[in-house]
Amino acid sequence: MLDRRDLLKSVSLLGAVSYGVPARANATDRVAPSPDPEVASGPSPREVLSLNKGWRFFEGDIPFPKILGHGWSYANAKAGSAWGAAAASYDDTEWDSVTLPHDFASFQVPNELENLAQGYRKRGIGWYRNLLKFEESDRGKHIELQLDGISTHATIWLNGTLINRNWSGYNSICVDITPYLSYGSALNSLVVRVDADAMQGWWYEGAGIYRNTWIVKRHPLHIETDGVFAHPVKTGDQWQIPIEVTLNNTTDRPQSAEIVSSLVDAAGRVVSTCRLTAQLPPMQTGVVTGRMSVQYPTLWDIDSPYLYQVRTQLIQQGHVLDEVVTPAGFRTQSFDPDKGFFLNGRPVKLKGVCIHQDHAGVGVAVPVGLLEYRLHRLKDLGCNAIRCSHNAQDKAFYALCDRMGLLVMDENRVFNPSPIHMAELEWLVRRDRNHPSVILWSVFNEEPMQGTEQGYQMVRRMVAKVKALDTTRPVTAAMNDGLFTPVNVSQAVDVVGFNYQYQNYDAFHKAHPTLPITSSEDCSAFMTRGEYKTIKDKHIIASYDDDAADWGTTQRVGWKAIAERPFVAGTFVWTGFDYHGEPTPHQWPSNSSFFGIMDLCGFAKTAFWMRQAMWCSEPVLHLAPHWNWAGQEGQDILLMALHNMDEVELFLNGRSLGRQTGDRYEMNRWSVAYAPGKLSAVGYRGGKVVKRFEVETTGAPVQLKLTPFRPLMKGDGIDAQPFTVEALDAKGRHVPTAQHSVRFTVEGGDIIGLGNGNPNDINREKGDTRALFNGLAQVIVQTREGQSGPLVLKAMAEGLKTATLRIDVQAAQPWPYQAVSKSVQITENWRRAPEQAGPLEPHLRPKDNDMNSWGWFRAGVPFPAPDRDTEVLCAVEVEPYAKVRKSGGVIECLGLLGPATLYIDGQKVAEKASDDSAPLSAPFPKGAGKHWVSLIFRARGGQPFGFTDVVRIRA
Repeated sequence: MLDRRDLLKSVSLLGAVSYGVPARANATDRVAPSPDPEVASGPSPREVLSLNKGWRFFEGDIPFPKILGHGWSYANAKAGSAWGAAAASYDDTEWDSVTLPHDFASFQVPNELENLAQGYRKRGIGWYRNLLKFEESDRGKHIELQLDGISTHATIWLNGTLINRNWSGYNSICVDITPYLSYGSALNSLVVRVDADAMQGWWYEGAGIYRNTWIVKRHPLHIETDGVFAHPVKTGDQWQIPIEVTLNNTTDRPQSAEIVSSLVDAAGRVVSTCRLTAQLPPMQTGVVTGRMSVQYPTLWDIDSPYLYQVRTQLIQQGHVLDEVVTPAGFRTQSFDPDKGFFLNGRPVKLKGVCIHQDHAGVGVAVPVGLLEYRLHRLKDLGCNAIRCSHNAQDKAFYALCDRMGLLVMDENRVFNPSPIHMAELEWLVRRDRNHPSVILWSVFNEEPMQGTEQGYQMVRRMVAKVKALDTTRPVTAAMNDGLFTPVNVSQAVDVVGFNYQYQNYDAFHKAHPTLPITSSEDCSAFMTRGEYKTIKDKHIIASYDDDAADWGTTQRVGWKAIAERPFVAGTFVWTGFDYHGEPTPHQWPSNSSFFGIMDLCGFAKTAFWMRQAMWCSEPVLHLAPHWNWAGQEGQDILLMALHNMDEVELFLNGRSLGRQTGDRYEMNRWSVAYAPGKLSAVGYRGGKVVKRFEVETTGAPVQLKLTPFRPLMKGDGIDAQPFTVEALDAKGRHVPTAQHSVRFTVEGGDIIGLGNGNPNDINREKGDTRALFNGLAQVIVQTREGQSGPLVLKAMAEGLKTATLRIDVQAAQPWPYQAVSKSVQITENWRRAPEQAGPLEPHLRPKDNDMNSWGWFRAGVPFPAPDRDTEVLCAVEVEPYAKVRKSGGVIECLGLLGPATLYIDGQKVAEKASDDSAPLSAPFPKGAGKHWVSLIFRARGGQPFGFTDVVRIRA
């Protein structure tokens, strides 16, 4: 692998638990989520403010008005003149109030008429609006809008100006909004139109602004977003960190500055420092490079993920202008064509899963606390790697993988080297290249052109783009065909990804012995959690690992083919969790997949213990199925032992049913005539008992039990976690056959989603009620901002004792938020009449074809002083908001300089005689239609006059 230092260029350089109930995590296990992993947790000159609050939402489209006439046509072509719901002054007072992240498809009830690939959920179009407030102290700063993810096509306006369009539901959108902003009491209208009918995948993609949004305030000379690359590399016995810092100067003059990058260990000690200097012309971007040497660092590994930080400061004349903190992990990686993957010089078989990003109850708007739960479940499984199929994940995902020791194949969404999609690929690499967890870049998944010359040429260009940004990691592509054509994609990548081509491992390795390979996707095996008899007409698939897609294999066959071949680096099983949509092999009412090792809630299927047994060295022993088969006494029940023992012996009510030699790939089976009681298994290694497992026939359910993932929560209004609800019998034993409908109540928090893992359940995943599915259900609860003390969750079901759980909520510092405003009508597009002889009439209007005589302006900045006394007419046409039309309201000129008279539709309504700046207000009439609002200023020679603030209309 080439050292990326050779490619650095500078513009300006002077230097488990039984039955799938998840175990509780200890309080100390929890990874505290950070608002933005790039920013230091302490004081910083850079402000990162959440923009998740204050949004108003309308589901459905609002057609733009048809443009008629010369005046409208002229205005339509100008900045700041958006129409309809994109207009700055559009009436959104009756829209729904929402807090982001927000997946509006997750609120839908599955509908047979909708697309099965999207989980039968209606998606469609939605509008979001917000009003942002910036203080005068913000003037002169560089201010950036960041939207972490919008599904799918997005059009964004600020103050009536179209500022961005985005075509992918998976990349972030970053826009310098500085030029468009107004400050002080002015409000800034931010509008996002989302078209979620546009699809990029064949799985559930959600709809809306489903990730976090931010306002980032920086010095005009600053470090760009994702502008620090500091990933350690080892050459021989020496460790170095090449430093690459991208600067941006939006001042109006050349700037010089010092860049200081420091490596900080987990205890906060500075280990090494690099100092650089840079000069940058105005309105230019430049890259500054350097390096740090590090002696004997603590290595990052999957079992001991030690993390450093690189703190990069931009300093000018002793003042820190900007600061960015990025993660750093010291580890080596390589793919060998004969021996597979190596981490820190030792062979590591990749035991990975593919995942989509959604979860039961919340769709794709997954809180960090819930994402943490999902990754803990994968660690419990014995997983050491994750493939981001088939798109970038939320940035919090990578920070968690860094801290938890999970390896990542980071995958690009759109296979296309066109400028738009190359920019998306560049964004992916720039954002994620500092994360030690990331070991592979994947440029596509299963593309029809993979075995063609065109596909080869396309991949060459995409690989070159990746290597220009990062040479420390190999590039792969997930191929399911075309491996043996004369010209194909495998000839353009560093590691060849095999999707389901297990029958071709040997042939390809023989034909191309110098090419490393890994399974990038395999299995596609089917199971329904807690079901042990396949009933096709009910869309139920037994959990014995006997069923897989036509193109796939069972869990056991798929892993055996990889485990027995050292040259195959590892596996990425399809999939770690069930996901909404793509309900293969069934259709309606099935609305989520059957592929998962765990279900949609993260509850374990039989495949969970099967994978544990195949992947883990620690003793694993589990029996499937449960032992509740009332009415089937004397009938044979197929028993499967999931284990990694040398031998396993099975007992029923103390009587041995035989001792079998262990088979780690096939596992072991018994056919047992059902009799109520106790099944037990004993596992042996080297002739000694090392593991026992028992399962009993339970009584009828009599009570409910609630189990949290974590014993503590943070009262920041962001933290969320899943709670498992199950039914117990009189002896406190889990009842795996319970199907009761459960209602939940919560004090001190909010229920944001419900699930039970049943792929055939067509009930809405919001509300307060969910049925147990084969003994289990899940409720997801979020805290409230400013909360401390107990959160009380109750679960109730008819005929069962209520479960009550109290969770301690600790007081927490809330995220810093961007200031926003409730909906208010600010008058826009004021016109100033030309000077004329004689008195001015308040009803005067410009002609439709006159774009030059009447000036355009935005209220808030006074006019220069005239050289003599004169009258000046300013006017605007307004259509008041619905509440004012219905009941009337008030027009408020918040600041007028000089004497002025206010008119509505030619009628005088208020007057101001003073020369100083002061407000002026008057009643605004009710009634439908538009109104002509005019102000006549009596300007005095030598004195400025006009608007010192905005004009608003309120109910």
